[in-house]
Amino acid sequence: MLPVPSASSPPIVTSALNRARPAVELPTLLLLLVAYGGWLAVTSRYAHWPLWVVAPLAALLVTLHSSLQHEIVHGHPTRWKALNRLLAIVPLELWIPYQRYRDLHHKHHYDARLTDPIDDPESWYWTQEGWRRLSPFMRAALRLEQTLAGRLVVGSWLRIAMYLRWDLRNVWRGEPGIRAVWAEHLLWCIPVVLWLKVVCGIPLWLYFVAMVVPANAIQLIRSFAEHRARPGVRERVAIVEGSWILGPLFLFNNLHSLHHEAPGIPWYDLPARHRQERERLIRENGGLVYRTYFDVARRYLFRRHDGLLHPSGRVPAPSH
Repeated sequence: MLPVPSASSPPIVTSALNRARPAVELPTLLLLLVAYGGWLAVTSRYAHWPLWVVAPLAALLVTLHSSLQHEIVHGHPTRWKALNRLLAIVPLELWIPYQRYRDLHHKHHYDARLTDPIDDPESWYWTQEGWRRLSPFMRAALRLEQTLAGRLVVGSWLRIAMYLRWDLRNVWRGEPGIRAVWAEHLLWCIPVVLWLKVVCGIPLWLYFVAMVVPANAIQLIRSFAEHRARPGVRERVAIVEGSWILGPLFLFNNLHSLHHEAPGIPWYDLPARHRQERERLIRENGGLVYRTYFDVARRYLFRRHDGLLHPSGRVPAPSH
């Protein structure tokens, strides 16, 4: 459920694990070259290669680009914020402005409010009042996507539609700063669209249906089981271990408990740091661990991961 963010986003949680980083993280810069260069190369072959080759490769590259945007949100790969933003802002997915994703994801990293249906923009939970306002169709769709299969088939479309409906309402209502963000986003969409249409000859509807939506579905595999409503803050963040297929594609964000504790750790250091801290992390998150994403699929492919209503209605406000 996506709330309207407050004017000032809460700070990202930091930790002693966030050590000093180099001024420039070369592995991330090289991976950005792979993502952008690979996307240009693959899409340019649309007229020469079969669609069943172009579409999956492009979807994987769009997924990688999204993972890199997430990395950049957390202050990588350089110490210069303006340069980092420039590296991330090209909208290969088209449907969400980078700045909106950045602001909402920062809000998600206010760990004390994790899983709250209102305060956490990435929460999958609803309040009783919010649930009652939904149409029967929306309730049915949301129930379907509580299984992994439903999340991939239904959620990959539904989540895009829900976000656009919510944020374009914010644009219409004149929420502070959002119109400017969307105007900038649409300007950045122009070179992407021109490349796809004029240079590559890819119909935009085909790019969206065959490449963007599947990329979103892949990302939803990662987010499907990474949080659960629990009393303790650390217990709300899962770990998926041993994922050497999707893990690198997600830049090891599958080691989610460590990422929430120390979001400043660069992606290429996460596996080693997780091994060092593994016993403590599992103890603190109450054993919320999956062996691989195959383990997640085995448990939840056709069974729901959790209830849609937050078990306590809202995350209790912290006591002072």
